[in-house]
Amino acid sequence: MTHVLDQPAGATAAVTPAGRAARRRAVLEWIAVHSLGLAAALFFVLPFVFVFLTSLMSDTQALSRDLVPHTWEWANYKKVFDTPGFLTWWKNTLLYAGAGTVLTVVSSLPVAYALAKFRFRGRNLALMLVISMMMLPPQVVIIPMYLFWAKQLGLSGTLWPLIIPMAFGDAFSIFLLRQFLTTIPNEYVDAARVDGCGDLRTLLRVVVPMAKPGIAAVALFQFFYAWNDYFGPQIYASENPGAWTLSYGLESFKGAHHTDWNLTMAATVLVMAPVILVFFFAQKAFVEGVTLTGVKG
Repeated sequence: MTHVLDQPAGATAAVTPAGRAARRRAVLEWIAVHSLGLAAALFFVLPFVFVFLTSLMSDTQALSRDLVPHTWEWANYKKVFDTPGFLTWWKNTLLYAGAGTVLTVVSSLPVAYALAKFRFRGRNLALMLVISMMMLPPQVVIIPMYLFWAKQLGLSGTLWPLIIPMAFGDAFSIFLLRQFLTTIPNEYVDAARVDGCGDLRTLLRVVVPMAKPGIAAVALFQFFYAWNDYFGPQIYASENPGAWTLSYGLESFKGAHHTDWNLTMAATVLVMAPVILVFFFAQKAFVEGVTLTGVKG
């Protein structure tokens, strides 16, 4: 009797049928949750693993059913870099993605700030126009835009018809930033105005430091879009190989090496790697920015 009384209460409950059922249910729930997470992770990771392993195979093995390289051919990446024009595609893509991201953020932030914090007649109408522009596919206006940039300004064969319009704002970026800025209390803006700050100074000194997650999310969205853009370079830069980007140049590379799947996969890895690294290091700010944009409408 003394031995039974000295046992902890939790130990006694654990050996009861109800305790064993609860513990078994908890174990099954843990297995179910982690199994689904593991399956989802494998679903997204395995294609990248396959591409990476194929990029390190020899020419003949890449055409076989083997999944693991017999010899690790790291020289495949050097062959890709030695391909004429590949480094030029890299430079063009960095110019397009980098300049486009900076121009989009700089031009969209003041508009989003005005729609979020200013009270003026027609504000809701302006917001509806921004939202309606998000519904307009770029293919609808591509013909007049091409005629303007190619015929009127003579910029065909360059990336400037894709970069310059980003200096005039982007509907999706404006909407996303506006949604984030509405989560910033108006008291901070009012306090800055009482202290004598103008609208521009309030934006730069008060709003921008508090809106860094939203700005990071918009910047990453725009960077990913420009880095992976195939349609725009195909329309404006296809006639000039010196202005090709990685997305368009990769199509040409695949056509020239249609039987060398190892080289094609190596080029694919080199195109994907910067995007994966950028998202890996900025995922915290990206997730926070995307999450907070839906807190307040």
